[in-house]
Amino acid sequence: MYGNYYYYGIDWTYLLILAAFVFTLIVQSVMRGTFRKYSRIRSGSGMTGAQVAQQILASEGLYGVQVLQVSGDLTDHYDPRNKTVSLSQTVYGSSSLAAQGVAAHECGHAIQDAKGYAPLGIRSALVPVANFGSSAAWPLFFIGLLFQLPVIMKIGIFLFLFALLFQLVTLPVEFNASHRAMKKLKGMNLMSREELGGARSVLSAAAMTYVAAAATSLMYLLRMLILSGAGRRDD
Repeated sequence: MYGNYYYYGIDWTYLLILAAFVFTLIVQSVMRGTFRKYSRIRSGSGMTGAQVAQQILASEGLYGVQVLQVSGDLTDHYDPRNKTVSLSQTVYGSSSLAAQGVAAHECGHAIQDAKGYAPLGIRSALVPVANFGSSAAWPLFFIGLLFQLPVIMKIGIFLFLFALLFQLVTLPVEFNASHRAMKKLKGMNLMSREELGGARSVLSAAAMTYVAAAATSLMYLLRMLILSGAGRRDD
């Protein structure tokens, strides 16, 4: 079994994971650097992230969506279950370009929810199966690989597909939310043209983290397929 993907005692398929890991580190570093840069630039309007969020939501008639402050750094998110836009401490009370851009992005998700944006609904429905798949896939796969049980390996791969599907569906959801955010910031005159460029840089850098997550999942799936194929050839 080992001869197909082991060279000099080293499993070369780990290179796939290493490449994805390095790519993710680079993307995260760029994202955090971009966020820090524009966190130091105060917007001309002086509005905080929370105030921008409230104005955007009001412009869409979403008065039932609450804007809350949550602890942590870059923990901002929208929860469609209880209709809340949660902004981190570095966004909620800050009037920086980064804070306003992130707040607008989370409101973009609220607008998606209100308008019945299909990919958001699909992503929400995938959460439980994706969580189960990501936690159960690898243990099952390696049990099947260790004991040469192809059916168990296939079950592991099948479960992992749900985690990958979640990552892929997340991409249009996040890019669309950023598009809606930029449209609102511009249309409501919440930022000048120069400031919009800063907000766009922040959202673009953040979006790349989701691209990196999807790429990582693809590399894990490829590794599974290579290992399972090697195991079958050795039988």
